[in-house]
Amino acid sequence: MDPHLLRTFVTVAHRRSFSAAAEELGYTQSAVSQQIATLEADLGLALLHRRPVTPTPAGERLLEHAGPLLLRHRAARADVLRAAAGPIERLTVVASPLAFTPAVARSLLLERLTVTLRTAGRESVAEQVASGTADLGFVDGIAAPSDPLRLPDVGSPAGVGVAEEELVVILPGGHPLSGRRGLALADLADALWLQAPAAVSVERLREVAGVGGFRVGFRYDGEDLHTVLNLAAAGHGLTLLPSSVAAGVPLTAPRVVHRVEMLHRPLASGPVGAVAERLG
Repeated sequence: MDPHLLRTFVTVAHRRSFSAAAEELGYTQSAVSQQIATLEADLGLALLHRRPVTPTPAGERLLEHAGPLLLRHRAARADVLRAAAGPIERLTVVASPLAFTPAVARSLLLERLTVTLRTAGRESVAEQVASGTADLGFVDGIAAPSDPLRLPDVGSPAGVGVAEEELVVILPGGHPLSGRRGLALADLADALWLQAPAAVSVERLREVAGVGGFRVGFRYDGEDLHTVLNLAAAGHGLTLLPSSVAAGVPLTAPRVVHRVEMLHRPLASGPVGAVAERLG
């Protein structure tokens, strides 16, 4: 399946407009229409309703596959270009908000190399490493001790665990549970929680605890950790964070930890291999 035709189809489906997709892709509208017609002829199926522009059932199914297919195509292209490139002079690193630990920061002290760091959501880190947008990634999450994080299937960048630590529940001052020596997550299911990129999502809390509840008390779309802590301190909701970040009541059940993994393409060498060696 031609990736250029697939990309055009995805753009039309997401924009719900042939003209808007043409503008975004830099094509004429007739060229976009012709590409969609070619893809439909190749599959022998209608993929889009025209008025209004919406995916057909077959188109919806193709959209499910299109993202991973296009990402693997970009990843293959990036691998080939890296193999043909000369010595690396610049290293692009992407990290989720709580993955950039002091040890990770020290590992990036590399001579004769310019390092650029950017933050991204946990789902995006693996995608950027797989596609070649970033050379190296660090992602965090919660898991059972020594268990790998569950990452999206984006071409299998190699993952290496670099840190694990205890999780604590962040409570507002004067909270009746603040004097406890430990807390079970299931006992907090009726509390209000913060929903923020830097914290454990309420969906993940429900999954780990094995119960419902965990209502969102406040949504914060930013990544500033001080804001998350201020919101928790003000009573907008509880949150779960690694113990090195803030003082809280230890989470004693279930037995899960905060884990950080380094992601890189297989057979990484040069600066990426040097960072891996330092953290290993």
